[in-house]
Amino acid sequence: MSAPNKKDKKELTIEQKINRRNFISFATFAVLAGGAFEGWRWLYKSPPEVRGVTAGAKKPLRKALNKTELIFRRFFSDNHLVKTYPKEMAAKYVRVNSDIGVEAKKKFDPSTWKLQVIKKGGEVLQISLQELMALPKTEIIYDFKCVEGWDQISHWGGVKFSDFIKHFKLDDYAKMDYVGMETPDKTYYVGIDTPSAMHPQTLLAYEVNEKLLPLEHGAPLRLIIPVKYGIKNLKRIGTLSFSNNRPRDYWAEQGYDYYSGL
Repeated sequence: MSAPNKKDKKELTIEQKINRRNFISFATFAVLAGGAFEGWRWLYKSPPEVRGVTAGAKKPLRKALNKTELIFRRFFSDNHLVKTYPKEMAAKYVRVNSDIGVEAKKKFDPSTWKLQVIKKGGEVLQISLQELMALPKTEIIYDFKCVEGWDQISHWGGVKFSDFIKHFKLDDYAKMDYVGMETPDKTYYVGIDTPSAMHPQTLLAYEVNEKLLPLEHGAPLRLIIPVKYGIKNLKRIGTLSFSNNRPRDYWAEQGYDYYSGL
């Protein structure tokens, strides 16, 4: 039997290297997978957060979400503008994803609607749609994003929230930390950090595709806030308030991120 030649030895060495790399890769994957599983098990067994403005999440997860919010807010500025698109790219049919607060079975007459702005001392400022439409109109065509994973380029028109604040002399209120919004029936509500509300692309929208909002899209007025996921884009705004404490938020009470920023 002849001894292996140099070529055989070289091929054997290469095969050994491949096997060693495969073993290292598999071992690394196993360690990481094991660590991920232990982390998941630790989080699963962690106690739930104390129910309050937020609820439904594990305590460590909520703590992490709140820390992430602080980081986002620290680096957030008006220079962070959402990408916009030409009008021809806007969807002709804008997806309706939820009817919470605007259920079709509940009768609603937009002609009787007025925006209720709750001021200090219980004073309520009532603003009609005609008053809002008299202000300069701003349009935006952007990629609306949902936490469920879908997105759609859509075309909205209305008044900038910052212009609304200035026109109705609410500047002092805009110095507070949060804006709260609720539907007229109080079944859907959001809390928005004021810097995001005052962002130059945030609208109190009364149009979609250059037509007045239909009932299913929140007629007569809804929030369009491109720097947030869809769950913060409240349909059919009934009341608007300001606070230095977090207002209640529908999805944050179900365990979602309160900030919900993009």
